[in-house]
Amino acid sequence: MTPPSDTAHEADEPNLGMTSDDAGFDLMGGSADAPAQPAEYQVLARKYRPQTFDDLVGQEAMVRTLRNAFATGRIAHAFILTGVRGIGKTTTARILARALNYEADGVDGPTIDMPGPGVHCPSIMESRHQDVLEMDAASRTGVGDIREIIENAQYAPARSRYKVYLVDEVHMLSKGAFNALLKTLEEPPPHVKFILATTDPQKLPVTVLSRCLQFGLRRLPVALIRQQLQQITEAEGVQAETTALTAIARAADGSMRDGLSLLDQCIAFAGGGAVEGEAVEALLGTAGRALLWPLLQALLSDDRARLASQLAQLEGMAPDYAALMDELAMVLQRMAVVQLLPEARSDDDEADLLALAETADPEQLQLYYQIVVLGRRDLAWSPDPRIGFEMTVLRMLAFQPDGETSAAPPGGAGAAADRRHASTAPGNAPAPARVSAPSPPAEQAAVAAAAVDDAPAPVPTDLSWPEQVERLGLEAFTKSLARNCTLVEDHGDQIRLALDPSVSHLLSEERSRTLSAALSRARGASVQVVISAAEAPLDDSPARLEARRAAAAQQQAEARLKADPTLQALQQQFGATVRRGSVRPSS
Repeated sequence: MTPPSDTAHEADEPNLGMTSDDAGFDLMGGSADAPAQPAEYQVLARKYRPQTFDDLVGQEAMVRTLRNAFATGRIAHAFILTGVRGIGKTTTARILARALNYEADGVDGPTIDMPGPGVHCPSIMESRHQDVLEMDAASRTGVGDIREIIENAQYAPARSRYKVYLVDEVHMLSKGAFNALLKTLEEPPPHVKFILATTDPQKLPVTVLSRCLQFGLRRLPVALIRQQLQQITEAEGVQAETTALTAIARAADGSMRDGLSLLDQCIAFAGGGAVEGEAVEALLGTAGRALLWPLLQALLSDDRARLASQLAQLEGMAPDYAALMDELAMVLQRMAVVQLLPEARSDDDEADLLALAETADPEQLQLYYQIVVLGRRDLAWSPDPRIGFEMTVLRMLAFQPDGETSAAPPGGAGAAADRRHASTAPGNAPAPARVSAPSPPAEQAAVAAAAVDDAPAPVPTDLSWPEQVERLGLEAFTKSLARNCTLVEDHGDQIRLALDPSVSHLLSEERSRTLSAALSRARGASVQVVISAAEAPLDDSPARLEARRAAAAQQQAEARLKADPTLQALQQQFGATVRRGSVRPSS
């Protein structure tokens, strides 16, 4: 992207001195013969404002539709442009007005191919053309303002091909104003075109929407905004780190104008030096984002001492906790995406993010994300943003999927449930119990008897592997790991298992140790479990066997229901149907 050239021209007449190679025009209306004036700084959002449809980025669908419509002469009489703030609605409206009234050498008709400035282009882009009338509906909302448009629409354009009305923030018009506009909007004079722009199309009456050709300008992705910012910094001779441009692109939230405004601010903050990532994060209030990786690692590994240290460092940096919580939610979302959809990985994913995604449990990430989203919502009600952020982090530490707790000793990431069982393995001391008053001897005897009764019964070695798994008393992820394995070899002191490749993410050293400890307790002797991933799906694993049994039971239940005479009678007499998914086999 390049800024417009400084070629001099008359406001509304062709520049006879301009060659065909001139790519732009001077929007400031300067003259080559005028005395030199101190150049006034122009912000990047205005300097690099698109001048043609080719300059629009990320709106290919709209451009293609307009190109085909103009080529075939199927030009609508009214357009609606929707999208978030700063996406380019007003700019697109002005470019469309140029295309409708474009006049140049060899071109005398509407076209979206505008190689150079036409007769009316400068004044249209500067919003001072007498036939292209812009109206801000946010300040002119009444029926009288619309009546003025209706009355003037009857007159032919003074100089151009069409009289174009640009109504910005059209959703701000009153109900009476909309009603007054409907008839003219549906059947305008042949020389009149309407271009409406709004950030909130839901507030527009359906009667207005049905009379217009609607284009939704899509929110720009981070990668595209960063690419444009990179081109602009190179054109401006400004050095900028990729991490800094990425942070600006994320903060822009899909708006190119917001991205350029933030870039202007960051360049001023740098004071002529390079735009660095840390400086941008400090300016945007996301300072401390780099600490999110060790913070998440401490959470996933249940390392409470490290977690306390990270929170203390964040407090010393005094970040914008609301922005930091947004960053945390986006990081968790991206971790879940690259974990469950490996083909969605991109070069923009940080190495720390990929490393954490490899070790985190999917259910844990889902729970963390939900906690962060709810914490972000409740941040305004917190006595202090720091308190709200820290309480959100503590909720992530305190809660685990499926009712598990993180009260067990620290271990591997995502293994809170497994650590509970590992704590009772040989050589591991149980967690200290809450101190209470001494119990009577009778109660102590009863408690001891109950503890003996709750202990797992010995598991015979001659049982099949599915039967052994059900008798081990495993829970959560360790049980899921065992149920997706098949027995390869059983040497008594060593058991070799094959794991279904579809659930290879369940395999971890911590869970292998927990399974070994459970088998050792059940058999009364030390047992080592060795698990390796199989090359093909395992049809005889306990999980797949159970799935087949469940499917067979479901089919039998549905067959018995279909054969029921009462149901058949209801179907014949009343046309009754069985709701899909409502049939369940009896337990």
